[in-house]
Amino acid sequence: MSDKTIKAPLPGTFYRQADPNADPFVTEGDEVEPGDVVGLVEIMKSFHEVKSEDSGVVERFLVENEDTVEAGQDLAVLGG
Repeated sequence: MSDKTIKAPLPGTFYRQADPNADPFVTEGDEVEPGDVVGLVEIMKSFHEVKSEDSGVVERFLVENEDTVEAGQDLAVLGG
């Protein structure tokens, strides 16, 4: 099975947690299902949930917390 990725829905700043004191939404090794929130993208003070479109295990994140991302950019890799 080929790896799947979770993509940024729009450009902005990617956050792995809801606030600096919160736990990350998911970490490497976590299982996700379609619709699970894996992060947030902030653009112009508005936060948008990044949701997995597939099920799988989060193998690794391709961007760091608070990195600037582009629409359609791969954020994380999902394995079977």
